[in-house]
Amino acid sequence: MLEVLMLVLAYILGSVSSAILVSRLFKLPDPRSHGSNNPGATNVYRLGGKVPAVLVLVFDILKGTIPVWGAYFLKIDPLMLGLIGVAACLGHMYPLFFSFKGGKAVATAFGTLLPIGLSLGGMLIATWILIVAITRYSSLAALVTVSLAPLYTWWIKPLYTLPVTFLTVLIIFRHRANITRLMAGEEPKVGAKKKAPEQE
Repeated sequence: MLEVLMLVLAYILGSVSSAILVSRLFKLPDPRSHGSNNPGATNVYRLGGKVPAVLVLVFDILKGTIPVWGAYFLKIDPLMLGLIGVAACLGHMYPLFFSFKGGKAVATAFGTLLPIGLSLGGMLIATWILIVAITRYSSLAALVTVSLAPLYTWWIKPLYTLPVTFLTVLIIFRHRANITRLMAGEEPKVGAKKKAPEQE
């Protein structure tokens, strides 16, 4: 019963779209219909600058961290921890309170992994920065980083490898449009002026 409650709470928390709420607070255009049409930190940065974007990023990370950390301290088993993390990400992707139109949950997925260890978080950040520096493709960096997350987890805490794999599959599935554009050479690079849907 406790596990089911945590699943529901994780989804509800994930459904709180910080991109939309922060945009309203700062009187910015709705990120669902302006810029890249994606309610995430990257689009909010495009529409309103650093301060609102940072607020969105921090809250999106916390949406993943809070329910998973809570479940960890409640001694919920690793498999269910993974499902709770997935529930938070599904809430971000398909928010109950915003017509089920959300973002791609990269920041939220990152937040769900932080309770495993700060070393894992550091490895993920370093991987993302490295791939962006080499390719200038933010979506590719997200895909490579999330694909390596199960391997990093196996090195640090093997017990959580399977739950992290759940998140990897979910994030890759949500990026299928980006994968298509990458293969076609149509994905915009970081800093490009062309306005097109981005990964987070």
